[in-house]
Amino acid sequence: MRKIVKPELLAPAGNLEKGKIALLYGADAVYCGGKEFGLRAFADNFSAEEMGQMVEYAHGLKKKVYITVNIFAHNAQVDNLPGYLKELERLGVDGLLVSDLGVWKVAQETVPDMPLHVSTQANTTNFASVLAWEKLGAKRVVLARELSLREIGEIGAKTSVELECFVHGAMCISYSGRCYLSAYLTGRDGNLGACTQACRWKYSLLEENRPGQKFEVQENDRGTFIMNSKDLCLIEYLPELMRAGVGSFKIEGRMKSAHYVATVVSVYRKAIDACYKDPDRYRVPKAWWTELEKVSHRPYCTGFAIRKPDGDSQVYATSTYEQTHDFVAWVLDWKGDEQRIYLEQRNNLKEGEELEILMPDGNIVPLVLQEMRDEEGNGINVAPHAQQHFSAACSIPVLKDSMVRRVIKKD
Repeated sequence: MRKIVKPELLAPAGNLEKGKIALLYGADAVYCGGKEFGLRAFADNFSAEEMGQMVEYAHGLKKKVYITVNIFAHNAQVDNLPGYLKELERLGVDGLLVSDLGVWKVAQETVPDMPLHVSTQANTTNFASVLAWEKLGAKRVVLARELSLREIGEIGAKTSVELECFVHGAMCISYSGRCYLSAYLTGRDGNLGACTQACRWKYSLLEENRPGQKFEVQENDRGTFIMNSKDLCLIEYLPELMRAGVGSFKIEGRMKSAHYVATVVSVYRKAIDACYKDPDRYRVPKAWWTELEKVSHRPYCTGFAIRKPDGDSQVYATSTYEQTHDFVAWVLDWKGDEQRIYLEQRNNLKEGEELEILMPDGNIVPLVLQEMRDEEGNGINVAPHAQQHFSAACSIPVLKDSMVRRVIKKD
């Protein structure tokens, strides 16, 4: 039986800003990709210089940075891999996520002291595979998303290597992300990081004896989204995962916004802390659910954790997202002697608006925009320009890098 440890909270970093935000809002580590060899080609991703900045920032907080090298490589990628791996070692990254066995071998030969994590794309679904990866030198195995809580517990009981699993985020409809639909339809290979998310498209049915005649396969007039999965959310099952021996709880979302990263990380920071303190009395308060509804997401489900997914895990009517709040500004500073808050606009703002502020420590405070001034100190009643800097009256102390949000008004 594994000893229960406090799990690492691992968050996505689609770029340098999002990585820093994730760490500020409570993540213990971030995972990100370079310009090559990762499975998120359409994320901003990191140059070598940015990766160095990310590592320096994280290590300054005594936190970690893992790099995705999880493509299923073709010959051309393998030829260029050693130099890239040596650069990652020079930058001081804390581990590599790998799914391809050839890439694994090259990494062990090129950077033998680098910790290697088995990516979820390797679809590790049983204890025998975990033991095999451990024998090959794995520091950690990221378990496949197709496992139940019971199966994860059995793996934890029969293995000793570090285990990681996803607890929140979008779900790929294909088995452990191994999908060729994008490559077939568009020429962009999801296994090389260029997925176009063809599973989210609107589809109709064609019958070969009726050329040009389309048959909609849906229950209303908006089309069908037959491969459109709900988002994963396992916040209620952290005690079971902790007891199963999972040492890293992972959030999906390198393509998601800074608002998404900050909000979800903040909630799971509170959840992990509360669960580790007293797993037997752990409960998810309504406030945490309210927070998770504020970000852009599809309806939540438990994936494979409780039972094999059925129709309840799919969204057939639409591929659109839902959320209750918009991200409208960053907090640049708060000056107590002036009783003013300094903001960078990220959405049109007007005087008198009732807003809320999510701080990096997880606290949420109200803000009504009053006495707005531009950078020259002139009074204004609207901040319409992208990333405009302005200030407003505020008597409540607010932390730098806090996030300002407002309720989305329904028509």
